[in-house]
Amino acid sequence: MATLLDLTPRAVATDRLTTLPVVIIGAGPVGLAAAANLTQRDIDWVILERGDRIASSLRLWGHTRLFSPWRHLIDPASRRLLEAAGWTAPADEERAPTGHEFVDDYLEPLARLAQIGSRIRFGSRVTAVAREGMDRTRSAAREKTPFLVRLQRADGTVEEVTGRAVNDASGTYRTPNPLGSAGLPPIGADLVSEHIVHALPDVLSADRAQFAGRHVTVVGAGHSAANTLIGLARLVQDEPRTRVTWLIRNRSAARVSSSPDDELEDRARLGSRVDELVADGIIEKIDSFEIAQLTPHADGIRLIGARHGATATHDTDVVVNATGFRPELDMLREIRLELDDVVEAPRRLAPLIDPNLHSCGTVAPHGFEELRHPESGFFIVGMKSYGRAPTFLLATGYEQVRSVAAWLDGDMRAATEVQLTLPATGVCSTDIGGGSCCS
Repeated sequence: MATLLDLTPRAVATDRLTTLPVVIIGAGPVGLAAAANLTQRDIDWVILERGDRIASSLRLWGHTRLFSPWRHLIDPASRRLLEAAGWTAPADEERAPTGHEFVDDYLEPLARLAQIGSRIRFGSRVTAVAREGMDRTRSAAREKTPFLVRLQRADGTVEEVTGRAVNDASGTYRTPNPLGSAGLPPIGADLVSEHIVHALPDVLSADRAQFAGRHVTVVGAGHSAANTLIGLARLVQDEPRTRVTWLIRNRSAARVSSSPDDELEDRARLGSRVDELVADGIIEKIDSFEIAQLTPHADGIRLIGARHGATATHDTDVVVNATGFRPELDMLREIRLELDDVVEAPRRLAPLIDPNLHSCGTVAPHGFEELRHPESGFFIVGMKSYGRAPTFLLATGYEQVRSVAAWLDGDMRAATEVQLTLPATGVCSTDIGGGSCCS
């Protein structure tokens, strides 16, 4: 006669599944929005956050001003919870805040709500996601089996959490693209790592000593590069010995080109300002440089590669890697994913955001349907859902998690009635590796 000891995890999984929480990975703006939407539907959840406070990645670039105004930055479900608790939105919702203001004036108050903050587990770095008792090759009763999320605590101990579903909102900021034009770390990168800085350093304040009076080369053609270049140009005013070079692998930087049609004025101004600084000679621009190798040189670093079909070198003291970001997928090895071959986004979403194909306009409305994978109940949301595409705006992520929460609640009408209106960029490029037209 069977006893409880004879039961496999799958035998009891069906009854357990509805009692388990939704596991949200990451306590950034999209992860917190996912929690707010689930809270409004009385669905249990838990957030696993690797840092010791919310928005740990966002805080690293909090000195940077966002190019979206407040009205695009506040999740509707989160707003309802906050206003019910007496919170007041910023007075001027047409103003774009800095990252620190965004955290202090919106995300921190949201996390302090009892129904939100009590269910965030800090110091919990997720290392793997799987199904309980099943690797990715096993199919029987898979959809009825809980997810198993393995995490490492700050003290090194390893724990596991089970859930009915998973929202991976872990972002991409901590996984930058390599400097190498082939998508690989350049040969010799490990020998000069102390001369390479992550995107969006605080060049005017906290990180000033790394850059003042030195030759700084910013590599990348996006808005992260533009923000850093503008900051370095201001540093030159106080520290005239500072030299700034902007290095890109294409002929032009379409992603930061200014356009009168860009509805986000702060984003348009980024491109205009960088163009002016190049024209004034404050920033030296080197285009068509494909990096293949890095070597130590004097007290700095030498970039070796190709330019216009010939071998080229560039010597500098410090390199800022602003080449964009990519999703961290190793932790999802046991999950059945369906990702686009080009941008590593969910396959149904990719055609809407592929920077190689996307033309001018706005991102088409999308929700749980475009985010689905063969692994039922597993969703990549937020910036990570865009894979390597650089076109993400927070309003997109908020709509994603609203739709996913409705699907988890069985509310198919709300889940499928997806509406999304985003400001047009006015920037258009169809060159491979060029700019995106839609964020």
